[in-house]
Amino acid sequence: MVVSLGFEGSANKLGIGVVRDGEVLSNCRRTYITPPGERGKKYLQLPYVVKGMDVSFSGILSFIEEVGINLLKAKEYTAEDLCFSLQETVFAMLVETTERAMAHCNSQEVLLVGGVACNLRLQEMMADMCSERGAKIYATDERYCIDNGAMIAHAGALLFKHTGPTKWDETYCTQRFRTDDVEVTWR
Repeated sequence: MVVSLGFEGSANKLGIGVVRDGEVLSNCRRTYITPPGERGKKYLQLPYVVKGMDVSFSGILSFIEEVGINLLKAKEYTAEDLCFSLQETVFAMLVETTERAMAHCNSQEVLLVGGVACNLRLQEMMADMCSERGAKIYATDERYCIDNGAMIAHAGALLFKHTGPTKWDETYCTQRFRTDDVEVTWR
């Protein structure tokens, strides 16, 4: 998920590195954005762009990298505050689109996977949303909160099993594939 890469880049530009449970990491797949010590308390309003099921993180990351540096220098915000603000804003966007997807698909379950799913705050926010909806959340442990490549390959194997091979001239890649455009043929 691009979010974890964005967190890593922004955290490094803020001069705090990438941390998890107070330990600086070199592996961004196991990232918690909140720095060691006391969690940020002062929330900075960041760009919040959600349109239907689409989210845009580019404005948030640019803002935190450009404006955030000046706020740090002026001592108006701490690095912890900026990381807290980034985390809360991005996760709120993810929770909102997840809730919308659940309503759209009439689902009562969320499976939280991928690198950013290691973040306990994201798990907490998703669990709160699920509780309010009477839904269940399943958050995997760190062994499965890594690259989504295996999940994509499994979906491809299911599709192949049910539809057979795709002709070469009909094969294409869509970088911004919408989840609500996926034709699920294996159910």
